[in-house]
Amino acid sequence: MARTQGSRAEITGPLLRETARRLFARQGYAAVSMRQIAAAVGVQAGALYAYTPDKQALLFDLLESHMQDLLAAWQDDPAQPALQRLERFVRFHIGFSIDHPDAVFLSYMELRNLSPENFARIAELRGRYEAALQAILHDGQAAGSMRFQDLRLATLALIAMLTGVANWYREGGRLDRDRIGDIYWGLAQGAVGAQ
Repeated sequence: MARTQGSRAEITGPLLRETARRLFARQGYAAVSMRQIAAAVGVQAGALYAYTPDKQALLFDLLESHMQDLLAAWQDDPAQPALQRLERFVRFHIGFSIDHPDAVFLSYMELRNLSPENFARIAELRGRYEAALQAILHDGQAAGSMRFQDLRLATLALIAMLTGVANWYREGGRLDRDRIGDIYWGLAQGAVGAQ
């Protein structure tokens, strides 16, 4: 018998993913075994393979689903002024990062553990998200509402700055989400030379 008596696939699959995400984020992908994940889920190790072919596939699935969720959640309105679009992006990215800290951490820290094919797929998805911000910055620079030296570098620097919130934010801390959004928006305006 592979599953613990009473376990169900519709519960075990999501629990496996959440448990793996948490363990990979806390201990590192290389340090976590499938046996540890199985024990934390409450199933025998062999049962995991009904949900994923191997640990590499599990990591890839976690990273890919995170990027797909991020891309699906972001909506831009190119008809709006670039600064307004940038503010929406900043507040969106901060909120998404705060709500998904383990997924964000994995997306940055565990890329090195992906196979070349899996890395290429995640890089393509990340590139699409980066392109969304880059389009906003391009439009702002073209309109004269933003000034910076290098479009690509400005894009990557902003994303890195915004993503950092997932590393330190704790619910109930000194600053609430709205105030953090306000402060990061001010930082972002400075970073792009907002006019």
